Amino acid sequence: MEFSDEEILIGCLKQNRKYQQALYQRFCRKMMSVCLRYAKDDMQAEDFLQDGFIKVFTKLDQFKSEGSLEGWVRRVIVNTALQTLRSNKNSPITADDIDDIRPIGANDDTIERMSADELHCIIKKLPTGYRTIFNLYVVEEFTHKEIAEQLGISEGTSKSQLARARMLLQKMIKKNEIISDKHNAAAAIAR
Repeated sequence: MEFSDEEILIGCLKQNRKYQQALYQRFCRKMMSVCLRYAKDDMQAEDFLQDGFIKVFTKLDQFKSEGSLEGWVRRVIVNTALQTLRSNKNSPITADDIDDIRPIGANDDTIERMSADELHCIIKKLPTGYRTIFNLYVVEEFTHKEIAEQLGISEGTSKSQLARARMLLQKMIKKNEIISDKHNAAAAIAR
């Protein structure tokens, strides 16, 4: 039986397990995708998801129905991941210590030929700080001011980390293009 968001919300507020399970089932796959964008690996993403849903269930009374339930759940999950990343003493979110990366132009055609999974894999290889800011800015559409507030960094750091993330992505995509071209050439020779 399919429940509406309103039915799920009311049932969850009454601590009804059936509705809690329905809420989890409705959003767990989408939220796992969100967690994977911020996590270094699948295990960390699962931790983000679990911790995030615990917060969803404990803070559900704060949902004001001013937007979609899914949007609110996403915000809680993202904030949970960010809080974990911020609290990690070894997290490079505020690190600004890599050498200047020169942009290497990747063909637009190269990006169009890449699958969403290939792009996701390349983004996942970014250092934690770059990946986090890139996702917040590009995917979640936060402003640099919001990112700075969320991560406890300056707007300038957010901007520079985003610029460096983009340059590093371009470099990684270009490298992927070269590897792909070599693979295609080898396959053509083998025919």
